[in-house]
Amino acid sequence: MATAASASASPAALRAKTPAPGAHPSPKSSLAFPWPSPGASASASAAASGRLHASLHLGGVRGVGTANGTGLHVLHPDVKPLAVPKMAGGAGAQKSILLYHCEEMRDLAQQVAARNDDIELCTISWRKFPDGFPDLFIPNAQNIRGRHVAFLASFSSPGVIFEQISIIYNLPKLFIASFTLILPFFPTGTSERMEDEGDVATAFTLARSLSHIPISRGGPTSLVIFDIHALQERFYFGDAILPCFESGIPLLKSRLQELPDSDNIAIAFPDDGAWKRFYKQLQHFPMIICNKVREGDQRIVRIKEGDARGRHVVIVDDLVQSGGTLIECQKVLAAHGAAKVSAYVTHGIFPNKSWEKFKPDNGGMYPSLAS
Repeated sequence: MATAASASASPAALRAKTPAPGAHPSPKSSLAFPWPSPGASASASAAASGRLHASLHLGGVRGVGTANGTGLHVLHPDVKPLAVPKMAGGAGAQKSILLYHCEEMRDLAQQVAARNDDIELCTISWRKFPDGFPDLFIPNAQNIRGRHVAFLASFSSPGVIFEQISIIYNLPKLFIASFTLILPFFPTGTSERMEDEGDVATAFTLARSLSHIPISRGGPTSLVIFDIHALQERFYFGDAILPCFESGIPLLKSRLQELPDSDNIAIAFPDDGAWKRFYKQLQHFPMIICNKVREGDQRIVRIKEGDARGRHVVIVDDLVQSGGTLIECQKVLAAHGAAKVSAYVTHGIFPNKSWEKFKPDNGGMYPSLAS
């Protein structure tokens, strides 16, 4: 999934501690990341073939609804449990994990707790004072001493960050055994560097804020993030927190193996950055690398390497904003003979309802994709 997307973030199961290398759950269906879909129903993949009519399906988009079963194709798989390993307490006793969550993550947290006997779902009172500032309360706080605690967060807008940070700072101070913060989408990831004097790297600001989470009885907080946009951002975090970077690509690989045309799939990357990030995990597929070139005020997408002819091409990236690059990639891939074009992104943002550009017209074709 994040913001209007907090997207389909569909990575390997969330963990309270760093998982064993190579251990990844496999999804039951769909390209999407198991995020809650408020009010949105799963829509079936529309199969379109043809040189200029390859349809574009989005996998991994969270929180984007479609009207009357039409519009953006969002596939929602069965949500996998929050695979938190059992953590031993004193005298070898196994203790369950207490899972707290923000309001936006309620549905996902409920599904996770329902499928895992080790997880006990807990609630927080997200009240507000008349002036609009948070009036927060953690029920039965005295009973969580010595327990392993996790918090499922969503920093989908600046307005919800402060109230969640307040809870995140408070939980470790309640004498808990350990604390894990699950923040699937790091929202300031696209603002990670300064190019001109005066630019503010807000990714650094948020990372430093999270680095000051109080230490629990078990030590520093474990912070789980999926497909952080800029890998160098891991160095923004201080030593008082243990960032664990996961990926949604294992879910994609499992899903692709289930498709009827799994032997005819090629992976396309919209630019060199996406290729560098993901190619090692997908190198057993034929690959297509696109690049964006500037012509006047326009950015044109071209195929730099690879052959799309007759293939089901899956565009892979970590983050999509307006979706313009996906559409341009689809056009060039279809023009080069792709039989079908799909897309998988861990985080679909789509601000200002930009996902609407993917809605089909009355004729069933995508207006921006039709020949």
